Amino acid sequence: MGNIVAIVGRPNVGKSTFFNRLIQRREAIIDSVSGVTRDRHYGKSDWNGKRFSLIDTGGYVKGSDDIFEEEIDKQVELAIEEADSIIFMVDVESGVTSMDEEVANLLRRVNKPVLLAVNKVDNNKRLANAVEFYSLGLGDYFPIASTNGSGTGDLLDALIEALPEVEDEEESELPRFAVVGRPNAGKSSFINALIGEDRYIVTDIAGTTRDSIDTRYNRFGFEFNLVDTAGIRRKSKVKENLEFYSVMRSVRAIENCDVCLLVLDATRGFDGQVQNIFWLAQRNNKGIVILVNKWDLVDKETNTMKEYEAMIRREIEPFTDVPIVFISVLTKQRVFKAIETAVKVFESRSRKIKTRQLNDIMLPIIEKNPPPAYKGKFVKIKFCMQLPTPHPQFAFFCNLPQYVRDPYKRFIENKLRQEFDFEGVPVSIFFRKK
Repeated sequence: MGNIVAIVGRPNVGKSTFFNRLIQRREAIIDSVSGVTRDRHYGKSDWNGKRFSLIDTGGYVKGSDDIFEEEIDKQVELAIEEADSIIFMVDVESGVTSMDEEVANLLRRVNKPVLLAVNKVDNNKRLANAVEFYSLGLGDYFPIASTNGSGTGDLLDALIEALPEVEDEEESELPRFAVVGRPNAGKSSFINALIGEDRYIVTDIAGTTRDSIDTRYNRFGFEFNLVDTAGIRRKSKVKENLEFYSVMRSVRAIENCDVCLLVLDATRGFDGQVQNIFWLAQRNNKGIVILVNKWDLVDKETNTMKEYEAMIRREIEPFTDVPIVFISVLTKQRVFKAIETAVKVFESRSRKIKTRQLNDIMLPIIEKNPPPAYKGKFVKIKFCMQLPTPHPQFAFFCNLPQYVRDPYKRFIENKLRQEFDFEGVPVSIFFRKK
């Protein structure tokens, strides 16, 4: 479990450039899924061996200038609430603006580390101009240029210094299941149906659950911790940018769980926000079970289960080996099946395959279907093993790892899935030189 760092500030001060700069080195390693990174506003970074999650609030503000003011206030408030530390970015070109002052007002009242980064300082004249940011009353500032990275080292050193110490992993050995999804999909009702008591007050207003609550579940021979990610607090009557809220709220729960139960509302489909949460779980290598709730409300003439399931699998390519369970929390239909499936996914995620067994099964498959020759060179795979990590990762040792292309990696992944049943679990595969 790591710390969460939020980058706040008004539009166009260079938050995204800075964010991309911090995550790109790592992201390239972590996110080896072919295709684009779906969600540009969340990533992991590390500095001097300390890892943290980074959230760029800027990617979420949409709307005209007058909406901006209000949106930015909300985002800063949410960042204050959810993050462990905050980087407040301003821009030396435009100097101190009224919006900067407003953000500074909110941040001054916080007892969390706030680092003021003055961006676009790429010459001495601008360095001198940066002095005016002392007027924000946030103490020292860090002059940086996020386009070429100058000054970011000092900023990150201070950030790491300021981050709270993270206590070690849960001492409890119980699997942790997080119930995630967009507001009003039926997360709390799902938990009520399981626990059989109305611990959560469920109403029809999106976002009535306040914070994530852990519940120890022990029935029918299963025992685990249930993490309910808070629905989202509504702070005002304004139509809020919900996407940002649910993603930000889900980040912590997803990072600290083993399996995500992604609840979606069948009448709304597998929309962008649900997809964001799905890819967030996938990029964190968590087990995933998709629960289609409110199936009783769907017009069955047009939508059969098979078609609906096929539609979801199209959206989540290439990681399509994910269990999809149709439930109705109202009638408690298949709620138990959902938990059974989650337990199975948890077991698959923690499965360790003996090296000998792995080689006995995989090497003949590889011999029959070797990687295609590339530039006239033949790749020979000699040996494979599972790496000692919390989720399944496999290393295949060969003479020319750089010549193994993505389609072949997917072929190997699919074979592993067939042979060892990793349904619902992201599997990472590395080709290395022996």
